[in-house]
Amino acid sequence: MGILNVTPDSFSDGGVFLSRDRALRHAVQMVEEGAGIIDIGGESTRPGAQPVSVQEELDRVMPVIEAVRDAVEAAISIDTSKPEVMRAAHAGGAGMINDVLALRVPGALQAAAELNVPVCLMHMQGEPRTMQKDPQYADVVSEVRDFLRARMQACVAAGMSPQKLVIDPGFGFGKNLDHNLQLLRNLKGFTTLGAPLLVGLSRKTMIGAALNLPVERRLYASVALALIAAQNGAQIVRVHDVRATCEAIRMYEIVMETRAAG
Repeated sequence: MGILNVTPDSFSDGGVFLSRDRALRHAVQMVEEGAGIIDIGGESTRPGAQPVSVQEELDRVMPVIEAVRDAVEAAISIDTSKPEVMRAAHAGGAGMINDVLALRVPGALQAAAELNVPVCLMHMQGEPRTMQKDPQYADVVSEVRDFLRARMQACVAAGMSPQKLVIDPGFGFGKNLDHNLQLLRNLKGFTTLGAPLLVGLSRKTMIGAALNLPVERRLYASVALALIAAQNGAQIVRVHDVRATCEAIRMYEIVMETRAAG
């Protein structure tokens, strides 16, 4: 899953792809590099981010969704929590919803059920403006797993097919470095929930905290984390650097295929 933020304030690429043409070129490039899904977002969810109106989010994402729809064969995901944006994005060509609030905004669960598309449910403690102030857990792995299980159950109760649900532990969303490391070390346990696992670790603050690196120097660590995630059950990795990540994972697959054949 290639990340395409059409926002002025995302933590890594805010302001870079605000123009439709530049966003489109980047989407095409990511597909050429191996992305199977383009995840388009019009509202930053970085720590401290401020919310935007429905109309502003639509103004940012709709021209890009329509342009990408006409230019590439890859699936399009809309990164939003707003039911109005979900509906408009789907009408414009998005075939997946990626919701950091796991369909908890009023009307979002109903919208997703009616649209009948795959949905990624992510865990976040708190909300973007305050989530990193002092996140606390008694047992981060079990609490995140229990939350995701409950949201899956809510979706099924609302009429959604369990086969269309994807789960994301939400690295960096209301978690400190230790919480993130615990989740990654225990990632395989999330596969017991029976849904495909999506993991987003690309360029995140946990890399800066662990290695004291600024955002622009987190490529190699991001690729390493994506590979670790793939080795431990992640079926989708959400990344900024598509080519490097695809090459690393493909090389791992080749080695493992060779070992199995031998």
